[in-house]
Amino acid sequence: MEIIKVVSFAFAALFIVLIVKDRREDLAIQISMAAGILIFLFMISKIATVMNLLQQLSLKANIDFVYLTTVFKILGIAYLASFCSEICKDAGQSSIASKVEFAGKILILVLAIPILMAVLQSILRIM
Repeated sequence: MEIIKVVSFAFAALFIVLIVKDRREDLAIQISMAAGILIFLFMISKIATVMNLLQQLSLKANIDFVYLTTVFKILGIAYLASFCSEICKDAGQSSIASKVEFAGKILILVLAIPILMAVLQSILRIM
């Protein structure tokens, strides 16, 4: 089970960070970031598998791939903004973390507008 690998790696990284943090906080932050990036890279193959499956389902359901692509972009923005925000919080920079979260929300809103407009147009056609 892959979650056991991820959790084991995370606990090992956490243990190293806790040991190093008292001596060199800057190094502890870098180790934490590296661990997070490695976990993310480990999960990319899983993300790609899900994206391929959703793409095949959208083709079978005759859903315009533009909408699915937009949803993928929104998910990517949400995950990356959350990841960056947590790293900023770990580094003690809550102010920067909140700005990253704000920027992520605005970018998601911008990407969601075309989908919202398409839904509204569909509703208006039905009525």
